[in-house]
Amino acid sequence: MSRCRVQPTSQERLVSLSERISEAIARLRALSQISVQSDWCYLEADAPQAKALDSQHWPTWIPGTVNARDHHPWIKGNVPRWFAQTIIVPEHLNGYPLKGMCLRLGLLWWAVQAEVYVNGKLVQEGDLFDCAPRLLLSPSVRPGDRFEVALHFISPGHDDGALMKSVCYYESTTSDRLEPGFIADELAVLEGYLTAFEPGQLAVLDAAIAQIAWSALPHDAAEFDQSLENVRQTLLPLAQPIQQRQIQLLGHAHLDMAWLWSVEDTWEAAERTFRSVLKLQKDFPDLTFCHSTPALYEWVEQNLPDLFTEIQTQVQQGTWEPIGGLWIEPELNLINGEAIARHILYGQQYFQAKFGSISRFAWLPDTFGFNWQLPQLLKQGGIDCFVTQKLRWNDTTKFPHELFAWQAPDGTSVLAWMSAPIGEGVDPLKMTHYAWAWEQKTGLTTSLWLPGVGDHGGGPTRDMLEVARRWQRSPFFPKMEFTTAESYLHELEEPAVGKKTAVIDNLPVWNSELYLEFHRGCYTTHADQKQFNRRLEKQLFAAELWASLATIATAAPYPKQALEQAWKQTLFNQFHDILPGTSITPVFVEANQTWQAAEAQTTAILEQALQAIAQQIDLSVPPHPDAQPIVVFNALNWERTAIVDLDVPPQIQVQQVYDADGKPLLFSQTPTQVTVRVPQIPAVGYTIVWLLQQVGNVEADAAIAQPFVLENEFLIVEVDTTTGDLTRLFDKRYQREVLNGLGNQIQAFTDGGQYWDAWNIDPAYAEKPLLPPELKSIQWVEQNAVRSRLRVTRQLNQSTFTQDYVLETQSPLLKIHTQIDWHEKHILVKAAFPLSLEADFATYEIPCGAIQRTTKPQTEAEKAQWEVPALHWADLSNGAYGVSLLTDCKYGFDATPNQLRLTLLRGIEWPDPEADKGQHSFTYVIYPHDKTWQQAQTVLRGYELNVPVQTISASVNNPSNSQCLPKQHSFFNLGAKNLILMALKQTEDAEAWILRCYECQGDRAELNFNNRLNLNLEGSVDLLERPTDSLDLTDPVAKIRPWQVASFKLSLTKI
Repeated sequence: MSRCRVQPTSQERLVSLSERISEAIARLRALSQISVQSDWCYLEADAPQAKALDSQHWPTWIPGTVNARDHHPWIKGNVPRWFAQTIIVPEHLNGYPLKGMCLRLGLLWWAVQAEVYVNGKLVQEGDLFDCAPRLLLSPSVRPGDRFEVALHFISPGHDDGALMKSVCYYESTTSDRLEPGFIADELAVLEGYLTAFEPGQLAVLDAAIAQIAWSALPHDAAEFDQSLENVRQTLLPLAQPIQQRQIQLLGHAHLDMAWLWSVEDTWEAAERTFRSVLKLQKDFPDLTFCHSTPALYEWVEQNLPDLFTEIQTQVQQGTWEPIGGLWIEPELNLINGEAIARHILYGQQYFQAKFGSISRFAWLPDTFGFNWQLPQLLKQGGIDCFVTQKLRWNDTTKFPHELFAWQAPDGTSVLAWMSAPIGEGVDPLKMTHYAWAWEQKTGLTTSLWLPGVGDHGGGPTRDMLEVARRWQRSPFFPKMEFTTAESYLHELEEPAVGKKTAVIDNLPVWNSELYLEFHRGCYTTHADQKQFNRRLEKQLFAAELWASLATIATAAPYPKQALEQAWKQTLFNQFHDILPGTSITPVFVEANQTWQAAEAQTTAILEQALQAIAQQIDLSVPPHPDAQPIVVFNALNWERTAIVDLDVPPQIQVQQVYDADGKPLLFSQTPTQVTVRVPQIPAVGYTIVWLLQQVGNVEADAAIAQPFVLENEFLIVEVDTTTGDLTRLFDKRYQREVLNGLGNQIQAFTDGGQYWDAWNIDPAYAEKPLLPPELKSIQWVEQNAVRSRLRVTRQLNQSTFTQDYVLETQSPLLKIHTQIDWHEKHILVKAAFPLSLEADFATYEIPCGAIQRTTKPQTEAEKAQWEVPALHWADLSNGAYGVSLLTDCKYGFDATPNQLRLTLLRGIEWPDPEADKGQHSFTYVIYPHDKTWQQAQTVLRGYELNVPVQTISASVNNPSNSQCLPKQHSFFNLGAKNLILMALKQTEDAEAWILRCYECQGDRAELNFNNRLNLNLEGSVDLLERPTDSLDLTDPVAKIRPWQVASFKLSLTKI
């Protein structure tokens, strides 16, 4: 019987070649590199330094044993551990002589604090991020040299500590003799290149390696070295294409403004980092370095002026690059559009003033996802290049592009690129692996690498720069030189030799948000930070608006410096480890003080502005001689109705409430408060409410009988008396049941087991439901002509949920005022609303716009979006009917075709074990509506929830020329219901005014600027307040594109 021999496939042959090549490379490395990981002994308890460093005690320590990952672990909880060993230089390493070679010890650890001692002297300190040094033990070793090495570590509080690697590197000190380990890396670089681009040439590499004279060792090292050199010469032709590639270097030091350290520590880390870089630049003149964050530069300028002057000098010389035109590197899913605009304005303004130019870059390597409108806002701020590497952290899919055009919903696009990873050293294999992948994705033969210790600062090290110099001389490595990001960007913009267009002219387009498939808990963790942020954003808007109007209408001084200070305090707290809630406890103690200072500042500005305006209102003719005026201010650019709660002194009875024209208004009263329904409050204006009061006791409301049903002209709401859930929500206008099951279910789930505790929700949380909360009580709080309020109290473990179902007269919204006393760990809580409709998409508000996300995910990327962010609202509509879920400070949502859920709270332990413990107070709203969210004006309802009317008491006055304002007044309006006012502010040069708005429904808009302030639309401007021609404008009319953010310079005509 004959047998046919099966021939290996081409793929199998490549695998076999690769295995032989890798085996030979590993064998080469073993001639000059050796792991000493198994040679450590350790001390379980801490010990005095002098005793621990005395090697005579080391034989009594416990011999170390590594785990399956070759690590030496020890327990978490800030536990100390000493390791020690004596390294003795052998004469040969696997037969290769070591005499005269340089010896470095490479370490890798996971510890919050690290100290390395050699022969009793401290030679290196580090932490979780400065964790991979290569320490020079000797510039020229002799056999028998001894080095007593002791390591002192402290484990992280949240995670086990570990000594993960310890390797002795014996390296040549001259260029005429390269150690086997260096040549092994050259061969590995060549193998990687051939595998990526010329796999057919791997056989040539394999054949060349086969010529290594292994048998010459240990007797004839010279013959062995010559055989290595012969192999190199043989392979030089194969390496020529590598030399045609280029890896450009730009020193980098990511520095979180706060995280596992305080802001004060950040200032110290910045000083250390910046002084280190400046010192290295003296020894390595070609070293270039970039750093972001104008807020940090401002601190250096104010506190370390000499250091700042040195930095300015390096900037002028082109070796230091201020990069990233945003005030800090903020969270960009949870902040509103005007906050992003101010990050850009203040950041670019500072760079221009102090360094002579703005930055073309949004440098955001560590922010946790990016909203869809960011390209438009960046472009309007002079930024045309967006850079991150964070999407490499995705837990489900690999982001498909390295270089692409990122397009906003209005059509604006910027260049976007996924940078090399940050916090890396100069590792030739990592660098070329990245370079080959970059070339395969983009076609570009030049890549940019960012060497430098990061997160807690650090930057490039001397060893990194010395390694770079060695590899600059290797013919098996791409050409390598330092550059700037600006220079690299210019190369991308220039056509390649022989081509008419640049690479960036033919890029793939990404027309959506950049959703990070990770850190989904950041939309919810540390709810106090989210609430402060929402409140300050709205208060800054109102304070700035009314201060501007007070200056224009009454000549009151404009508080420019105070407003800027409050803005910058708010922007700082929007940093991507503060607002997401992912820092240590002391960070939030300080952050809350900053929030409170900004809030106090804006409150004072707002009150002064409103008083200045109120004093100019003619209040000389009250509807009753004893009536007292209250001024109700509306900051929104549309007429609105509001329910206003006004405090009244005890023993005071309100007889009647009148509007500005003397007509009675609907009201109710308790012993300390009168509640008034105020209709038709003018856009960006005010109206007067007159209270007629007398001394007398307020009668208590009569007891309200069951059933527990709330009803008005629009809705019928029924509450389950056993659970507190909604059993029925009936829309009377459209005669339909809104719910398909119990509504406002408080659903709790186990949410633990995540390494990134504050950041990540357990992906399997839905499989771990807990029992629903127990109903403790249900009772009426009020039921009158203005509103009904039914209170439900429920208990979940140690936490209490008190919720008021509030239905106001003539309102289609059901409000749910919520108070929670929270004491849970590793529990996630959501409010669920199953709905009697089915929709393929849910819509969510984002900064200056909205985004649709599928409720029927098909792709892995769609399935990864199981928790998503939104600002004021989410909506589930099918074109015929819909339901919006509004919120005043919550950001995390999920949706299915027939359900909306809002994430209320999480219970985390790291890095802040105090996070979210205690009291929470917030409101969310269910808004059933006909047709689409656009036709239902959901955007307006969201703003009305988040921007309350302001009230101040005034006095009846005598008419005079100074009181020139009427009792009801609109200062201006925008003339279109789909335009949202973002800001009215004084220009930065204090010579004119800026009005900013955006189109909110994805439709065209025509701004018709009607005002009674003698303001004229002078022209359109960008976010830096520079003139543009991006709008079709003929005063007072401007045409605005769907989703466009539009800014205008206003001039004041003096009369």
